[in-house]
Amino acid sequence: MLSLTQSEILAIVVGASFASGVNVYATVATLGMLAHLHVFQLPAALQILNSWPVVIVAALLFTLEFFADKIPLFDLFWNALHTFIRVPIAALLAYGATQNLSPAMQILATLLGVVLALVAHGSKLAVRTAVTPSPEPFSNIGLSMGEDALAILLTWLATQHPIISAVIVAVLLLVIILAARFVFRALSRFWQRLRAATLLAV
Repeated sequence: MLSLTQSEILAIVVGASFASGVNVYATVATLGMLAHLHVFQLPAALQILNSWPVVIVAALLFTLEFFADKIPLFDLFWNALHTFIRVPIAALLAYGATQNLSPAMQILATLLGVVLALVAHGSKLAVRTAVTPSPEPFSNIGLSMGEDALAILLTWLATQHPIISAVIVAVLLLVIILAARFVFRALSRFWQRLRAATLLAV
């Protein structure tokens, strides 16, 4: 980590922050395991991720999320709650990863991490809200498994091939922008159905 260039460090922040917004437990557990396997050297500020208690807790929480995130409706509550977990942890990871940069760059990188985690998390929550009305459970399960794999892959790429991970995040951001209109329409239909069902119940 200490021999990386500023561009590579920022690329790591981009990949890991986006991954944290998708699944923070998978990101933390992957970083910890890579450090234990001596595949990646964590900066001093993030050495706590190298401890077995942190790795084990993150892995257990990832297992819990693996199941909770695949239950229609409950996954919406779970993901909404994690707004207050994924984004702050992404900020801490970004801040710790950039400890060797100037204070100004460290703050900017932390803000970048927050924005990317928030975009990834918000997009995930929006897509889940749009898909939830589907009567079959396979859409939720498929999305969740894809998100889990993406978080682990992005975290690994961020540590081994940071530039590639940053490029993938850029492509994902473009896809999010292009899909925003479709997701917004799906969300509008969801809330209209929910309001109609509420009115009928009353």
